Amino acid sequence: MNILLAEDDKKLGKLIKYVLEKKGGYHVEWVDNGQDALEYALGAAYDVVILDWMMPLMDGIDVCKSLRTQDYAKAILLLTAKDALQDKILGLDAGADDYLTKPFEMEELLARIRTLMRRNFAPIHSEIIPFGMFSLNRTSRKLMRDDEEIYLSPREYQLLDFFLQNTGNVLTREVILDRVWGVESEVSYKNVDVTVKMLRDKLQDRTGESLIVSVRGVGYRFSV
Repeated sequence: MNILLAEDDKKLGKLIKYVLEKKGGYHVEWVDNGQDALEYALGAAYDVVILDWMMPLMDGIDVCKSLRTQDYAKAILLLTAKDALQDKILGLDAGADDYLTKPFEMEELLARIRTLMRRNFAPIHSEIIPFGMFSLNRTSRKLMRDDEEIYLSPREYQLLDFFLQNTGNVLTREVILDRVWGVESEVSYKNVDVTVKMLRDKLQDRTGESLIVSVRGVGYRFSV
């Protein structure tokens, strides 16, 4: 499970990252300002985003609002020293799924994250995602082009699902490798390119153009 942590307090950020990785078993990326938090959240797939309220460049409330106005659907947990009822209401109205007041116990933070993770992966009656002339059923893992089923290998399915979560964003090979194969994987960027090519060939529209576009020297962009 991947977590984005945005916390400008270096000591606290380091502690939270350590606890989440060692006790929670999560992969954590840590940034120290709101602008980076927004860019990272939109540029990669995270299961939970943890935002400190008071940060340089953009505060947590503005980051949260910006994400939600761009239809960001993943869980957001807001951290703040503000404990007044109106502050909590403001945070939740901005789009946060949960709110934790500083100072807090790390065990409570872990418990809140587990709850948010369960919400993320709760069964959904309809998991069919339409895009262009295609649709992906995330329950059966079937890719359909009109009425034709197109076979996907497990890795191709993971890659397509990741692209769909990041439609329109340029994804580097490093990010794709990290999110689809895993940070501990020993595969190379060549494996990424080969798998992308195989998936690209299956995602051609009626004109023969693919939905996956190469961005020279950077990576790939999925466009519908």
